Amino acid sequence: CADRYLSTSTQHNDDDEGSAFTPPSIPVTSFTEEENLIRDNVRSFAQNELKPLVRQMEENKQLDTSLITQLFHNGFMSLEIPEEHHGADLSFTSACITIEEISRVDPSVSLMVDVHNTLVVNAIRFWGSKYLQSKYLPLLATERIGAFCLSEAQAGSDAFALRTSATLSEDGSYYTLNGTKLWISSAREAGVFLVFANVDFSKSYKGITAFVIDAHAEGVIVGKPESKLGLEASSTCPVTFDNVKVDADHVLGEVGEGYKYCIQILNEGRIGIAAQQLGIAKGCFDVVMPYLNERSQFGQKLAQMPVMQQQYAQAYTELHAAEVMIYNACRLKENGMSFVAEASMCKLYTSQVAERIASKSIEWLGGNGFTKDLMVEKFYRDCKVGSIYEGTSNIQLQTIAKIVNREYES
Repeated sequence: CADRYLSTSTQHNDDDEGSAFTPPSIPVTSFTEEENLIRDNVRSFAQNELKPLVRQMEENKQLDTSLITQLFHNGFMSLEIPEEHHGADLSFTSACITIEEISRVDPSVSLMVDVHNTLVVNAIRFWGSKYLQSKYLPLLATERIGAFCLSEAQAGSDAFALRTSATLSEDGSYYTLNGTKLWISSAREAGVFLVFANVDFSKSYKGITAFVIDAHAEGVIVGKPESKLGLEASSTCPVTFDNVKVDADHVLGEVGEGYKYCIQILNEGRIGIAAQQLGIAKGCFDVVMPYLNERSQFGQKLAQMPVMQQQYAQAYTELHAAEVMIYNACRLKENGMSFVAEASMCKLYTSQVAERIASKSIEWLGGNGFTKDLMVEKFYRDCKVGSIYEGTSNIQLQTIAKIVNREYES
């Protein structure tokens, strides 16, 4: 349940995909009292509990287990889970605020929070049977991390080319899964896998079905974590399913509808990734601006030099534009309005902005920026994958182009 850091007096119900959350009046970056309190609480947690562990976790290439316990204890892993399942019962905007604030300190941790909340938890909330919801949502709210298993060796951007199979038993009581997933975030720590497999390859993508699987089920094998450029504390591993038996009642939603669920939930996940990238950009400013106001050259503070002002003013303008795009997409989603184009646009643009700001921040810090004494070099490495995972920038452009062209072709 939501505890010390997510303790608010006003909450709402958002038990299904279509429920509407009443937003504040415009501007979209004017948040409710509850959302502002959440931001303050998450920021306090990130500064006081998370920040002292960041470098150690990166060096160890592993998240601190006590930190994971705190994430559950403080409600950050149950953001949109209803109270009846021990959740915080908050808005999607609140989830993105949480992701953003954690990202300002460590994007490795925010990635786990993001995938768990926006992909795994919400998929079970939206399409899971009452049985799956009652079994897994309390666990996901209090102790088990969720991981999203879609990508494969031949199925990256072409996700529906996946080859993992799910064969129904003769009596129809269970499926047997075989195949290997790649690039699975939080695989090492996960207790629940949301897995996409094909039950009938003759139907192509219409055979794709989603399954909720215990990570410790017999035949589930988590491989060695990848050695990565950034997000080093986040485990990214292959996961093999070797004759894994899954009860038929662990199918998420309807058989053959997995491709629909995947598309829809990734639209939400892309807003979460955009929030992560926004947090990275803000984290860079948190480091750079105090430095520019402290350091003097040629008898003048760097922050007062016109050549510097022009650069950080431009960067901050882009950052603000990205923020508006993200929270506009959140409000559209919460009110049951179409947000597919907006989700793709905010992920595309925010990943570009984060990379530019992280790169410029290293330059603004001079030699100090090139060392590991400050956090900016880590932000620079961590942000690069923003243009790759949960849909590459090219895929986002393709999605946007289709929607734009649709408006003009008729």
